[in-house]
Amino acid sequence: MRDPDVLARLRELVIPPAWQDVWIAPHSNGHIQAIGIDAAGRKQYIYHQRWREKQDEAKFDHMLEVARRLPALRERVGRDLDGRGLGRDRVLATVTRLLDMGMFRVGSDQYANGDDPTYGVATLRPEHARSRRGCVVFVFPAKGGIEQVRRIEDPELCQVLVNLRRRRRRAERLFGYWDGREWRDVRSDEVNGYLRDASGGEMTAKDFRTWHATVLAATELATVGPARSVTARRKAVVAVMREVAELLGNTPTVARASYVDPRVVDLYHDGVVASVDPQAPREEAEQVVLKLLEGA
Repeated sequence: MRDPDVLARLRELVIPPAWQDVWIAPHSNGHIQAIGIDAAGRKQYIYHQRWREKQDEAKFDHMLEVARRLPALRERVGRDLDGRGLGRDRVLATVTRLLDMGMFRVGSDQYANGDDPTYGVATLRPEHARSRRGCVVFVFPAKGGIEQVRRIEDPELCQVLVNLRRRRRRAERLFGYWDGREWRDVRSDEVNGYLRDASGGEMTAKDFRTWHATVLAATELATVGPARSVTARRKAVVAVMREVAELLGNTPTVARASYVDPRVVDLYHDGVVASVDPQAPREEAEQVVLKLLEGA
């Protein structure tokens, strides 16, 4: 391979050296530019920059639709939590509220059963939950091997969680439900199915992390307030992304690139921030941020 244009394109792809069985698209305008197997044996993709930008635009527009449906979803979750026992709807409502409150990933069997297992809410084990002074604390290794600690003080949730921990103490998974004949482990696809049904539209567990990261970034930038210089604005954005990343369990780069709606940062650089009180209830802050983004 000696063509300088082709070599330049390959360098721009920045294919990780650890990848194996690498396939590279023959054309520079294909939406998938490269495929390979990473060191953990997972198939990974490198997409065309313009295609990624279009996907991101669609993702964040979808997120606003999700935000509009959150009140109805939360109302349904509240009704299901008011039930008794550990049936399917009550347990899935518990998982949903945890996703909404605790910034959990949903989890997958692939990661939970790997050589270095990591967990999301659907794959948590009973030993990851501990009862402490009227609340429940989750301590578990999440994606990237980073230990996550989530403290849950919601009385309704804690009641269900304590019951689950007692009834499921010998099970491999904390979250399971009694279907009238046997215990069934909660699956991530069941969680997403419950979200679609309860919200009345397309929604997945990851949408919670995207939306809450965006709201946190917007409210923190509002607290900082508009800055006069470009340098000051950049420093403010960097500091806020660190806060968001800590909550997500990601790096600041990933938080900004994959979770925070870029319109929040663009508006901040234009001197526009959300008119939100940092002490305001969550739902109030969400509505302010939603209106800000709808007008962007």
